[in-house]
Amino acid sequence: MTDIKNLIKNLHPLETKVLLNYSLKDILTSDRLVKELGYKEGHANQAFSWLTGKNLISEESRTPHVYYELTDFGKVVAKNGSAEERIIVYLKENGPKLLPEIAAGLALENKDIGSAFGALSKEGVLKMNAEKKAEYTGAPIPRRIEISKGLIQKALSVENNQLESTSLSKEELDVMSGLTKKRGVSETPFRTIERETVAYKLSGMFDQVVDALKKAGITGEEIGEITPSMLSSGDWKKGTFRGYNISIPPARIIPGRTNPYVQFLESVKDKLCSLGFEEFDGPLVETEFWNGDALFMPQFHAARDIHDVYRIKTPTHAKSIEEPYLSNVREVHQNGGNSGSRGWNYQFDNEFTRRLIMRSQGTVLSAHQLHTAKIPGKYFGIARCFRYDKVDATHLSDFYQTEGIVLGENVNLRTLLGFLRMFAVEIAGATEVKYVPGYFPFTEPSIEVHIKHPKLGWFELGGSGIFRPEVTKAMGIDVPVAAWGIGIDRMALMALGLNDLRELFCEDIERVRLRKAKF
Repeated sequence: MTDIKNLIKNLHPLETKVLLNYSLKDILTSDRLVKELGYKEGHANQAFSWLTGKNLISEESRTPHVYYELTDFGKVVAKNGSAEERIIVYLKENGPKLLPEIAAGLALENKDIGSAFGALSKEGVLKMNAEKKAEYTGAPIPRRIEISKGLIQKALSVENNQLESTSLSKEELDVMSGLTKKRGVSETPFRTIERETVAYKLSGMFDQVVDALKKAGITGEEIGEITPSMLSSGDWKKGTFRGYNISIPPARIIPGRTNPYVQFLESVKDKLCSLGFEEFDGPLVETEFWNGDALFMPQFHAARDIHDVYRIKTPTHAKSIEEPYLSNVREVHQNGGNSGSRGWNYQFDNEFTRRLIMRSQGTVLSAHQLHTAKIPGKYFGIARCFRYDKVDATHLSDFYQTEGIVLGENVNLRTLLGFLRMFAVEIAGATEVKYVPGYFPFTEPSIEVHIKHPKLGWFELGGSGIFRPEVTKAMGIDVPVAAWGIGIDRMALMALGLNDLRELFCEDIERVRLRKAKF
């Protein structure tokens, strides 16, 4: 009985209400507690967690659910129509047009027009004529467009604008796969949300605990905190108070410890500096020019969608872009400039290139460094980057990359592979490494380096390659340049013995202390 008395003294009101309102026969979920006890979802999950720790409740089942939630962009599509619909109507009414002309006529961005034209041309609805103008072929509108409209309208008509996957037909699910993203929601009508419904049943000494609660007169309505409003109204006099154990010693705090991840970052810097690298840095807010255009990423192309960027609200655009680099890059995009290529053959958008965004990749630092770099030279930076990404064990919405370039007449693929192996083996501490062909608009050849984590398995550590002439010559560089962008957060997973990137930024001091000891 003594154990029961101590147990009920340590029950939180959230736990007490669950124990007093349900029986051993009840199946409990967070939704049920929200509806019947007025809990918030977080409170319900907290109560389940505490009760599980006291062996008063046990998990009964887990049911996975997939939802498709309409985004703000989806609501704009519902109002104005999709880019594909609008392009078809525009060409029907105005005849063949260049892609930039369509973008200007519809007030859409070049990359949106390019992506929509690419999809419709594959389906035979649009084609490019001899004058490089897009024209409507007269083919019927693809059924997927009508299904897309129906899905958006269906989402608008339901609570929370969320469609559960089980409510959709196979045909609707096939179309939905092209309308949604799990990580990142940049300009997609839907975002994918994965959830689990966890069901619990009361167990253990439930009956004895409930009897003890009733005998002690504990209801779960006890006051745990006195607020200013209680003092002014006198309501504190009418209630009963929770008991507190004032003999519990305070948590042990040892101030002044260096965070192990910060120490890891410093060790990477020390390693590269010892190899003769010079460090570079740059602003967190960048223009589309340096973040993508200077890296030969076309403004209209779907390749831009790899980077789900955060746009700056105020101001929206930079005043100007440095010359002669703006002119050089514009020429490279339009006709190849002095790079020896044919470029992307489109009308470069000077307004788009000035748009301000949060830096989405560390390679922007290399683009900035090229026109001032010494030859031969070695440079690196540790850059904080931002992408609209779903946070999980191997992805963060803001993260660090170590970015580097090596310039010189004798730089080649072997040079690059040597540095990649150093990062994977000497810094990350991986024992299994493999190199995989990749694609990046600014490098050729392009290589991804993958390492094997003991629990997470194989994952990409980063990308690399030899900068294309379209990138280097526009910046006045005429020698080979090896470049890489490595996820330094992911290297830390291996080096610090972690299984989840979120642990790198954990506020739990004891965990930080443990990782410090291991490092």
